[in-house]
Amino acid sequence: MNSSLTSGASQAWAALGADSSLFDLVSYGGPSGGRPARLPVMELARATVAVCSLAAAELTSVRTGRPVPRVQVDDEAVATAFLSDRLVRVDGQAWSTFSPLSRFWRATDGWVRTHANYPHHRARLLAALGVPEGVGGDEADAVGQAIARLPALEVEETVYTAGGLAVAARSPEDWAMSEQGVMVAGQPLLTTARIDDAPARMLGGAALPCAGLRVLDLTRVLAGPVATRTLALLGADVLRIDAPQLPESQEAHNDTGMGKRSTALDLGEATDRGLFEGLLNMADVVVTGYRPGALERFGLTPEALAECRPGLVIAQLSAWGRYGPWHERRGFDSLVQVATGIAELEGSPDSPGVLPAQALDHGTGYLLAAGVLRALTEQHRTGGTRLVRLALTQTAHWLVHDLAAVPGEDEGFDAEHWLTETASPMGRLRHTLPPVSYEGGPVNWARPPGLLGTNAPVWGGA
Repeated sequence: MNSSLTSGASQAWAALGADSSLFDLVSYGGPSGGRPARLPVMELARATVAVCSLAAAELTSVRTGRPVPRVQVDDEAVATAFLSDRLVRVDGQAWSTFSPLSRFWRATDGWVRTHANYPHHRARLLAALGVPEGVGGDEADAVGQAIARLPALEVEETVYTAGGLAVAARSPEDWAMSEQGVMVAGQPLLTTARIDDAPARMLGGAALPCAGLRVLDLTRVLAGPVATRTLALLGADVLRIDAPQLPESQEAHNDTGMGKRSTALDLGEATDRGLFEGLLNMADVVVTGYRPGALERFGLTPEALAECRPGLVIAQLSAWGRYGPWHERRGFDSLVQVATGIAELEGSPDSPGVLPAQALDHGTGYLLAAGVLRALTEQHRTGGTRLVRLALTQTAHWLVHDLAAVPGEDEGFDAEHWLTETASPMGRLRHTLPPVSYEGGPVNWARPPGLLGTNAPVWGGA
């Protein structure tokens, strides 16, 4: 085995507090491919899928009483899976992952990247820049002209104050010297904690590691849904909950809704809150992906969740981390790339660049799933409500500063080997196959995604 293949995965496995001897069970195969990048994106992808697969294998051993099965990581499957949001099709039709106003813009002293995929974010961006809505094809021109008159940091602050999303492009050095960057650099890749002495919730025998477990999925967009999609693959009953007043993308759900059901509940409304608490009282795992403060205003802190349902596994994901001056800011993979200097590293003297995939999202998603799986294993052994926390910026710091490139990772790969089609309520669905793999494990999800928000708020599909 090439030891360089396992360096990133060894770091991630250590961050999960796991038994290092189990890593001897991991091997790698398939064409060593990916997409061209200056940063070691393929090593990040390979490492995060490897630790997720090994955590699944470890929990499988707990459930079956048999030795931990071996893990095989296929580079071609991994590279394809990290493009799942771009490869999904319904009746042959693709979807655009970014709106026309989600892009780079030239400011007076540098570059700004905006995110306006959701209608409310688009409206706030336009309002912050003084651009009237509904100007048709001139809208992008008007936004460009408004930004071109301002310094990049002024655009960032103006749009943020209005509740929109815009981030000034920074160099890695500028980010490292910023208050938020300094705090990110002082954090581990992820954190795990035991927050009480709840008794062990013993897991019965089952072929799949998450069989019989109930997961409340309070996540959006990509990283969180990738994590819960993986838990669904491994047998969990995953119920995604969205707020009915917030718009969400069916197209994104076509990719990340594999194996799940989804419903809509307004946590600020008494009847829906009662339904949510009934679900929580029977849940085993709660995964959240909203910015810090968004769910806490409904009383859904880890401590409150643990008091309501002792012995939960709680997994929390944020963009910027739950600390520092940016902790309550909204954020997405593309914006984290710009703030942390990744866009500069991947760009040219003429313009910023991007990673060849939403690798921070996908990688953090597999790490989040791995954290949940390891927490379930430790909880089975010694009890306690468990808390796992990750941030896209911490994954970005790992990518820029800690991972080593692997020779040959820019070679091409054939995604067709890892694509399949199935019937779905939306039409004929083409999707990627899961990269998480171990001996005897599942090779596909049990069900395709459905129409977003149309399932009843009950467990078990009843």
